Amino acid sequence: MLPRLMTLGRLTLIAFYLQLAACHPLSSGPRYEPRGGTTSHRYPTRQLAGIAVIDTPLVRSAQAFALEHSSPTTYNHVMRSWLFGALMVKNNVTLQRTIDLEIQAVSALLHDLGWDQTPSSPIISLDRRFEVDGAIAARAFLHDHPHGKTWNEQRVQLVWDAIALHTERAFSYFKEPAVRLVSQGIGLDFETAEVAEAAFGIPAAEYQAVVAEFPKEGFKQALNETFVWLCGEKPGSTYNTWMQPWGDRYVEGYNSSANLRIGSIDRNLP
Repeated sequence: MLPRLMTLGRLTLIAFYLQLAACHPLSSGPRYEPRGGTTSHRYPTRQLAGIAVIDTPLVRSAQAFALEHSSPTTYNHVMRSWLFGALMVKNNVTLQRTIDLEIQAVSALLHDLGWDQTPSSPIISLDRRFEVDGAIAARAFLHDHPHGKTWNEQRVQLVWDAIALHTERAFSYFKEPAVRLVSQGIGLDFETAEVAEAAFGIPAAEYQAVVAEFPKEGFKQALNETFVWLCGEKPGSTYNTWMQPWGDRYVEGYNSSANLRIGSIDRNLP
């Protein structure tokens, strides 16, 4: 019975992705078409996990910056997130015509800077959500980088939004195409090759090649430890968020019930 329920749940998720794509297309024109030309011809490319990905000095620097501020499991996660987004573009002519590949790469590579557990990390605040810490750090990275300094503020803002909103699909999926794509690429790292193929047209072999190059081993444990760390270090940034259950379950003294928004409304409004 349990495997059947799991299968039904997976089919429901696939149907959700397809319905969302139909109702809210990333741009005008057909949602998915046969493979064709790609915007990557505007940039130099290199091969990663069998995918021709954008290869600019800024992307190389973002990758190095992510490695510097990530654990091995987090680094593999952001690399997979970048590559899954790249596969979405590769297998979708509409995206090939509309997505700025440098924005997608930098956003995906830097989206979890807020997980940096290095002692006295300059990235981590005392009170902001990790997504906002990451977005602020990514913006500073772009403003400091010689090539990032040539970007206009609209491109910088798209990176900020893509990172700040990547866990909040109720918002990110209704933002600009680049912001939505980054969130969806990250989301695919929590799914299977079956979902990637059914919902986004990514061949299972291509999805599996990414996972083989940047394995998922240890990712679940690392996620749990990271969320518990965030709830313990700065609980105020996790109350009333999707991270709250980790604090409720695993962090001693975590007091979400006294910090719920419904409580402040009851106490403070007539």
